Amino acid sequence: TAYVMPERGPPDVGKMLGGEEKEEDPDAAKKEEERQEALRQQEEERKAKYAKMEAERERMRQGIRDKYGLKKREEAEAEAAAAVEEPAAGSLTRPKKAVPAGCGDEEEEESIMDTVMKYLPGPLQDMLKK
Repeated sequence: TAYVMPERGPPDVGKMLGGEEKEEDPDAAKKEEERQEALRQQEEERKAKYAKMEAERERMRQGIRDKYGLKKREEAEAEAAAAVEEPAAGSLTRPKKAVPAGCGDEEEEESIMDTVMKYLPGPLQDMLKK
């Protein structure tokens, strides 16, 4: 007994041969709108779930920070950036000014000279005071 293939072609052969076409579902637009609304609702639920999980993680992180006296990563980075911008204490170089010399406060320039004088040896201080 030989196997005989059923006489059917691909599902769209009927259309190609001029046969009947599927009628569009009159409720197709309504169904599509419901499907889109369901997708939006699922997306909102997913975002809410993620936000809740992230809030729980942040509470745990904060508990660890409090327990061990750690700072938040953003705060630590901000302090490191501020430390880089500040001149080192005891630095021999003068801090850079945004305003050229002579245009700023005279008091500030005098206080810088006083600070420099403190670090100079005695004979040099005497020479510069004259």
